[in-house]
Amino acid sequence: MSAHESMEQADQAKEASHENRNIALLIAVIALCLSLSETLGKGAQTESIAKNVEASNLWAFFQAKSIRRTTVQTAAEQARLSLSAAGDDAAKAAVQKQIDDWQKTAARYRSEPETKEGTEQLAERAKVAEEERDLAQAKYHHYELASAAFQIGIVLASATIITGMLALAWISGLLTLLGVAFTALGIFIPHLLHLP
Repeated sequence: MSAHESMEQADQAKEASHENRNIALLIAVIALCLSLSETLGKGAQTESIAKNVEASNLWAFFQAKSIRRTTVQTAAEQARLSLSAAGDDAAKAAVQKQIDDWQKTAARYRSEPETKEGTEQLAERAKVAEEERDLAQAKYHHYELASAAFQIGIVLASATIITGMLALAWISGLLTLLGVAFTALGIFIPHLLHLP
């Protein structure tokens, strides 16, 4: 082997080493992006589950209050029917007082702004929890797509080192940009794209 060939091989090895360092740096950047999208995705998934449980609990409480209100209203109507059969004025007054109490209770079950536990307030709170759940789910789907793009980018960048095909590195870079775009959409405008 001549000195010229040795120099040429050394230059090629140096160039390949430089390219491999650049690919390794690309892989490191993509891995960082992947870890961020996975962390954001896990947080969104946890929030989605928590808001779903909250909405379910609020709707169950709403149903319980509705049943109680209906029961109290039925008792008041039944008592009102028996009011005419009551004998003396004291008995009529006692029945009327009970009817008034039941009606107040039924009204409180329907609307209780101070505790936010009337059926009207419970329905509002449940709807808000459902909206927050839907927002968290939309974010989660974007982060999942971003993570997939980052993972495929890492695989393609790794394949570039083995195959020497720089086109794979470029595709990897484009997938990274796509992943960053999905992450940004998840953070800022998760309802822009309707994802399953």
